[in-house]
Amino acid sequence: MKPQNGNGHNSLSVGEAAALAAGLNKLARNLWWTWNQDAQAVFEELSPRGWRNLHHNPVAVLHEVSDYELRTRFHDPILADKVKRLLADFEGYMKAESTWASENAPEMKGRPVAYFSAEFGFHETLPIAAGGLGILAADHAKSASDLGLDFVGLSLFYREGYFSQSVDHANWQIESYSPLQPRNLPLDPVLDSKGEPYVGSVTLAALPVRFRAWRVNVGRVPVFLLDTDLAENDPQSRDLTRRLYESDPTTRILQEMLLGIGGVRLLRALSIEPSVFHLNEGHAAFLVLELVREKMAEGLSFELALAEARESCVFTTHTPVEAGHDRFHPDLVKYVTSRIQKRLKISSAQILALGRVRPDDADEAFCMTVLALKGSRSANGVSELHGRVSRAMWKGLWPDRAEDDVPIGHITNGVHLRSWMNPASHHFWKRIGGQAWPSEADSEAFWARVEDPVFVSDEDLWALRYTLRRNLIEFSRYRLLLQGQRVSPGDFITADALLNPDALTIGFARRFATYKRAPLVFQKLPEIVELAKDSQRPVQFIFAGKAHPRDDEGKRFVQQIVHLSKHSDLKGSLVFIEDYDMEVARAMIAGCDVWLNNPRRPLEASGTSGQKCGGHGCLNLSIMDGWWREGFDGRNGFSIGPDSNPGQIAEQDRLDAENLHCMLIEEVVPAFFDRDAGGIPRRWIRMIRHAMATLVPRYNTRRMVIEYFTKYYRAK
Repeated sequence: MKPQNGNGHNSLSVGEAAALAAGLNKLARNLWWTWNQDAQAVFEELSPRGWRNLHHNPVAVLHEVSDYELRTRFHDPILADKVKRLLADFEGYMKAESTWASENAPEMKGRPVAYFSAEFGFHETLPIAAGGLGILAADHAKSASDLGLDFVGLSLFYREGYFSQSVDHANWQIESYSPLQPRNLPLDPVLDSKGEPYVGSVTLAALPVRFRAWRVNVGRVPVFLLDTDLAENDPQSRDLTRRLYESDPTTRILQEMLLGIGGVRLLRALSIEPSVFHLNEGHAAFLVLELVREKMAEGLSFELALAEARESCVFTTHTPVEAGHDRFHPDLVKYVTSRIQKRLKISSAQILALGRVRPDDADEAFCMTVLALKGSRSANGVSELHGRVSRAMWKGLWPDRAEDDVPIGHITNGVHLRSWMNPASHHFWKRIGGQAWPSEADSEAFWARVEDPVFVSDEDLWALRYTLRRNLIEFSRYRLLLQGQRVSPGDFITADALLNPDALTIGFARRFATYKRAPLVFQKLPEIVELAKDSQRPVQFIFAGKAHPRDDEGKRFVQQIVHLSKHSDLKGSLVFIEDYDMEVARAMIAGCDVWLNNPRRPLEASGTSGQKCGGHGCLNLSIMDGWWREGFDGRNGFSIGPDSNPGQIAEQDRLDAENLHCMLIEEVVPAFFDRDAGGIPRRWIRMIRHAMATLVPRYNTRRMVIEYFTKYYRAK
């Protein structure tokens, strides 16, 4: 008989406690916990301060908690039961034999999709993503895992990650970098057949560069990160994987060669035989040349090898912005591909032709997107409008076809809902949905029920909205204190006066690329100040976002908004949260009442930040661009202007600012503050219900990944 504690509960044996500790350590090294709120709650309970200060990183938390402390705390039967249930859920997930893929994609078993992306935005724990491309890649991998689809990711391990942002006394963005420590991250070294760390090699220009690899476990999906920080490499080669999106063209193209060529070689070394290679943007397009080299080694001609390689690849383009497509000077391309050219027994002109719209134009730069388009059997944009824009942009590659017949389709992006679920929202839907939550989090039937007040009342939804807004405001106040490095009691009082829990809260958070027009709403500053100062119907704004280190125009947008938050009549009603990351994003998409999106149409390929709002009851206020022009139905949010745009930029900006202001004055503010006798905004909540029912089950990565399988992954 097991010994009992003082409350009559069976206490754990030493072996049982050690098994729970081992299971928790294993779980910490699998990013399944990033979309399981119960797992996050357990790690937070172990060290609340460590959880907050260590970027919600369970590996680092468990380094703070000794094995002895962990085993001892498992004598608490409540904690031990939580961990037992959690580990059982994790084990059940990992070993499940009946999945969507087992029923619908059995031919993929053992022949995974190899998904190449220059960035993956899994969680703030692992900051190796700059923005939406990486977030989309990570959500894609998470849904592939949920679906049971054989899938493997390839990227680079940027040991300084993406930059941390602060704002100086002149309100100018300052970047800083801190080395990442693999020991404290959910990474495992990739080992060779002898159990030693795997080391591969790829010749970049004329120089052999060696690389190791790290494995990130994303549920059932492995993602491998290549790393050149090895003692046997020269300093320049060691620095190849130092930072994401280096501006130096030579470093950039060598990074992309490492990703494409080195990624294929790693897969071969691990005996992974993909059924298809998915290029998420053009950064990895050199993998096409590596596949050609392999085919030619089997005796095929260059032309036949290229044709076969093309049949193995699919390509997703993500940007309708010309400057967003990597282009390199022909002389640089000749230099870095000289070894490849000799091995393929072709001329430098033939290699350059693969990256040019006009193959014989000696002055045309080499474009990675063109290489990807020429080297893939299919291509797609990430929304219907973006597909249309891409067909127009790349029509020159198919001069004999009408624009509508250019072979670039579209699959509209989505989000991995559970990764973006706030704890308060998770517990709310768990209470409301019971057994249907979270197993049916992407289900159309589940969200259709939300339109029924019997399923969830207006009062419940409004209470949720107040909880989430309060959480965001307190999160913002805490972050604003940290930004100022203020610690005196008076500063806490000052911070607590910032923002109003009763105000309509409008959020804007994303990359500060200039086409996203962060300051657009403030073009009519006096009118916006009047809205903010209305004591009966107050409005407030929370902004966050980073400009690229070389984008001075984007930095000026940051400077303008920070200045307004400190030195205008909007002070207290406008705040800028520094160092935007996934933690800030989760707080904002949950707590804001309105998500503002005002890109210069049609330059927002898809946009996914607004898709993350639905499960929390935040409504979109957006230009009719990207995904929103497909999702908006007139009753599930607000549109800024019509489904069209003027040709002149100045006129477009003027009209969009005017339309945005009119929408706020005439639609958004009245709907939010129109309350019944009980203080409930019935019309606003009807919009929330309809947004949840129409948007959440559609704009998710479960639907998206299934669509990729149906349209592009599955062999025709």
